[in-house]
Amino acid sequence: MSATSAVRRVLVLDDDAAVGATIGMIVEGAGMEARVTTRYEDFLVALDSWSPSHVTLDLSMPDVDGIEVLRRLAVRGYEGIVIISSGLDKRVLQSAERSALEHGLTIAGYLPKPFRPADLRALLEVGATAHTGGRGNDVAPRPTVSSSALREALLHRRIEIAYQPKVFCSTGAVAGFEALARWRDPEAGIIAPSEFIPLAESERMIDELTDQMVEGSLAFLATNYRDSSLTMSVNLSALSLGDMGLADRIERRCRDAGIDTTRLILELTETSSTGDQVTALDVLTRFRIKGLLLSIDDFGTGHSTLVQLARQPFSEIKIDRQFVMGAMRSVESRTIIRAMVSLGHGLGLRVTAEGVEDEETFAFLRTLGCDLAQGYRIGRPMPADEVLVWMDGAVRT
Repeated sequence: MSATSAVRRVLVLDDDAAVGATIGMIVEGAGMEARVTTRYEDFLVALDSWSPSHVTLDLSMPDVDGIEVLRRLAVRGYEGIVIISSGLDKRVLQSAERSALEHGLTIAGYLPKPFRPADLRALLEVGATAHTGGRGNDVAPRPTVSSSALREALLHRRIEIAYQPKVFCSTGAVAGFEALARWRDPEAGIIAPSEFIPLAESERMIDELTDQMVEGSLAFLATNYRDSSLTMSVNLSALSLGDMGLADRIERRCRDAGIDTTRLILELTETSSTGDQVTALDVLTRFRIKGLLLSIDDFGTGHSTLVQLARQPFSEIKIDRQFVMGAMRSVESRTIIRAMVSLGHGLGLRVTAEGVEDEETFAFLRTLGCDLAQGYRIGRPMPADEVLVWMDGAVRT
């Protein structure tokens, strides 16, 4: 459903008629049209017939709750701006906001009741700066990725490597890079890693992809930063942990490139659980014996548990971006990050935060004593030639 009309219209859903009328008056006072509904059925009719640019909805109503309304808006493809209001606990409001984002809706924010007219007017003016859920941006149909196309890309080494810098929080100096796989298919165009990595795992091509990523990223270090202390992080699928020869191959790659194994960090991704926990532990321990460093990626989500920290020889935890990106808007996220940094340091581990996109978040991490930061505030993923230019203006250790 399109809501791209130049007319700014606000559709209100609130079972309290007095509150709805108050919102309507504030909206009209801001120079926008308002229509107030107290029943879900009337709201749906107006949504289709009136094409509002904004929707404000109460979370707690007798005949329907706000989450049901958000889900319906997402199913109908609503493209306007949503404002959530309620007298419920702030954490419930924040949870509803996250739910709306996950459904691809555009959120101006939430409005705790009772509210001041100025608070509502501020949200109405958010407009294009509203937070948008990632799923709602996938307008164009995604190309179908075939296993034969991926096998061909690996055979002809068409998987490119982008490098995203990591810096020390304390000084801002560059600490190293993460190597990220990028695939530009001649016919399908750019294929997202979220599409071809699972395919590589399911079609047993992940080991070849890992070998190419390790070889390419080590060559980049050897060519440009052989005598520095810069590190390189490479993602490692949990499916590869059944291969007892993997540690030997990676050690040999480091030796051939002339790069010390202590400069290579293997980030364990939890896209799948490992079947043989004993073998996985043996492989991870062999990595550490050979000097390689291990990072537990996306810590705090999925299979990344405290049990892994207790059982397996990690040297770093990497705080997932979903906590970091929302840190300045969420007390809960900041509390979780603070606890993760303390936990990591208490276990003698280095702590990296990914998803750092603004100076305020970077400063917050610095005050916590977080070791490393990665994200668009630092630098976006870049091809090798752009990294060299970027490094000319970066702080060096």
